[in-house]
Amino acid sequence: MLDYKQHNRRKPLFRRLTGAAAIVAVLYSCASVGRLEGGSIDEEPPRFVTSSPLPGALHNNKKRISIEFDEYIKLEKANEKVVISPPQVQQPEIKASGKRVIINLQDTLKANTTYTVDFGDAIQDNNEGNALSSFTYTFSTGDRLDSMAIAGTLLDASNLEPVKGMLVGLHANLADTTFTTLPFDRVGRTDSRGQFSIRGVAPGKYRIYALQDADQNFMFSQPTEAIAFNDSIIIPSMEERVRQDTSWVDSLTVDTIVERKYTYFLPDDVLLRSFKEKTSSQRLMKTERLTPQKFSFYFTAPADSLPLLKGLNFDEQDAFIVEQTTGRNDTIHYWIKDSLLYQQDTLKMNLTYLYTDTLKQLVPRTDTLKLVSKIGYKKLKEREKEEKEKADKKKKKKDEEEPEPTTFLQMDVYAPSAMDVYDYITLTFTEPIASINDTALHMRQKVDSLWEDVPFDFAQDSLDLKRYNVYADWKFGESYEFEVDSMAFHGLYGLFTDKVKKEFKVKKPEEYGQIFFNVTGADSLAFVELLDAQDKVVRTVPVVEGKADFYYLNPGKYGARLINDTNGNGIWDTGDYATKRQPEMVYYYPQVLEFKANFDLIQDWDVTAKPLDKQKPEELKKTKTR
Repeated sequence: MLDYKQHNRRKPLFRRLTGAAAIVAVLYSCASVGRLEGGSIDEEPPRFVTSSPLPGALHNNKKRISIEFDEYIKLEKANEKVVISPPQVQQPEIKASGKRVIINLQDTLKANTTYTVDFGDAIQDNNEGNALSSFTYTFSTGDRLDSMAIAGTLLDASNLEPVKGMLVGLHANLADTTFTTLPFDRVGRTDSRGQFSIRGVAPGKYRIYALQDADQNFMFSQPTEAIAFNDSIIIPSMEERVRQDTSWVDSLTVDTIVERKYTYFLPDDVLLRSFKEKTSSQRLMKTERLTPQKFSFYFTAPADSLPLLKGLNFDEQDAFIVEQTTGRNDTIHYWIKDSLLYQQDTLKMNLTYLYTDTLKQLVPRTDTLKLVSKIGYKKLKEREKEEKEKADKKKKKKDEEEPEPTTFLQMDVYAPSAMDVYDYITLTFTEPIASINDTALHMRQKVDSLWEDVPFDFAQDSLDLKRYNVYADWKFGESYEFEVDSMAFHGLYGLFTDKVKKEFKVKKPEEYGQIFFNVTGADSLAFVELLDAQDKVVRTVPVVEGKADFYYLNPGKYGARLINDTNGNGIWDTGDYATKRQPEMVYYYPQVLEFKANFDLIQDWDVTAKPLDKQKPEELKKTKTR
């Protein structure tokens, strides 16, 4: 049996004649100056002619399939686009040969089984690349063809993005362990819109799954593979429907409208949400020491406590400042305090940390490590000396009497000239700070023409120990000055900061807008993320008594995403197949909102009013669909 969509038009004879005329024109051009015009462009896809075995063949045991078309063809990304069902554990050989597609199946054919080869849009004509869409070839090793189909959509559970190129498979064995121990019975693959169709399905009951099959064994065997599963059992069915076909007298006149019956397969709206499970396997992934003063450990998963470090050629007591960049202990940086210690090219140590054993239990493990600086201390100093000598020579030529410039600790100050009323000043350093003179920090407000001191709070950032934040109770439309005296900050490796002064003005109320959502259909614990035009989070607020309010927004375009926060931890949580826990539900406001300054929007939002695959605005999607 064949299944494909194409325009039912013949390629006209005049194109062949045009080709002959073009040859004559080429010969004529040798004696005549002029421009050669070719024939009209071929826009028709290849057309099926015949095959061996024939489409829909029964009792077929041939593993070699030859499909012939009416013109020379090529295959586009056959390994990605062509899906054979039942899935082939041994990779089949699929190639184009002139006007034919040749398939050599490597697996043993199963008895009494319908086989389908779904080409998607892989078959194209050789010259123009016109694709033959949705072409499927079918045969059976038994005495019947199974013809039912199941269709639906696969979305990324975290952001409702359509997922392209992922396998979707069926299991007639309804046991939960089947997904992790046996290959799929039948498979399909998602297109750019996340849509899939599984064909050649026999009557019965099935469980449906999606799988990013990294090891190509058609089962969930790697914890890093993205998956999806449906809580409900799928029962395929069919029904008779009627469609209206129109025949035309000419391009403007309708001849007749005829009602035709056809068979429609259900379900056609299966929705799957894909996710990656939280990695629970704990191991030391990488160590590095890029500079003499700092070394780092990278773990595959966070732990509840820091690892224990014992120096073998040094004393580890009070030797480091420890930086946990993620706040979860999976990436840890050690800044060495003592110059005698970081001058050592090699540091030897024992590191004891929690490790996931073969029984998936966390147990202590001790590794002996040798950390060699990629840039040795001596080489680093030699390089610095050479750079300094070059700079000195250049400076001397320019002005021999000018004093040598002072080297300061680098400090990046975030204080925009137009400050948002909810924002704060940030000071970021390239190394940890050893000491701070907080009396050297000043905040002033301009009152009339004079600068007056105002109170402020100064605190180290909770996630980055090299960052400090300055908070103040800003007043709308007022001008401020933030000043840092020289030597206010003393870095861990001896340098001091230079003086800095920043002036800025806080925005006025009329420069902002507000969005107020009246939310229905969400769980009792939920929060809303306001998004920019690139689908990135701008601000997050909890849903309180059905309301999610966003104040003081800069004019522009915004989207919105609601997360049902099942466990109340304030973040989106992924799913887990072993416990049959689905990822937390995510909903999108179905429009991108745009407003100007001094404008308020009040929006009613029923999160279940539209199907999930229709919610995310096209403007926010990374994969643009047509």
